[in-house]
Amino acid sequence: MARGARIIAGIDEAGRGPLAGPVVVAAVVLNADIIPTGLNDSKKLNARQREALFDHIVASGAAIAVVAAPPQIIQTRNIRGATLWAMAQSANGLSRQPDCALIDGRDVPPGMPCQSEALIGGDGRSVSIAAASIVAKVMRDRMCAIMDCDAPQFGFSGHKGYGTPQHLAALGAHGPCRHHRADFAPVVQFRLGFAGTA
Repeated sequence: MARGARIIAGIDEAGRGPLAGPVVVAAVVLNADIIPTGLNDSKKLNARQREALFDHIVASGAAIAVVAAPPQIIQTRNIRGATLWAMAQSANGLSRQPDCALIDGRDVPPGMPCQSEALIGGDGRSVSIAAASIVAKVMRDRMCAIMDCDAPQFGFSGHKGYGTPQHLAALGAHGPCRHHRADFAPVVQFRLGFAGTA
């Protein structure tokens, strides 16, 4: 703001590490007159706190854009490239076009519509990025619940696609499904194992 920015977007992702499901990015321009209290890195909040803050962010009149890069895009672009693509898409999709974007992480994605700055640990340094981290996490968790309905044998609602013992056991029993990231190492191993027994 000291450099003249008036509309500032925070951008963050959820789900880079899981073996299944999309990587989800949110871009949020907070309403400066109604900033919800308690905004923080989504990983430092429990599910109930995230859901409550998500509702407050939406009700506050913030501009929000959410982009999900599914496993097919992750396979085509790799996880870093898919995340950066989704970040630029989310910034371009905001109803209030920012003149500055603050991005959690080390990289400024190509194709950003405005001046942008990467902040390592940004979700703990910027309320805009914290809001984006909460929106991205809540939206991804909801997508995992839908994945769970589609493929209940994997238990996506519980582990959210991460490589937990329960998830790996289900992969061993059933092989990968359409929600899995085909080029992630544990998925490749199980896929090859099932191909070898066919």
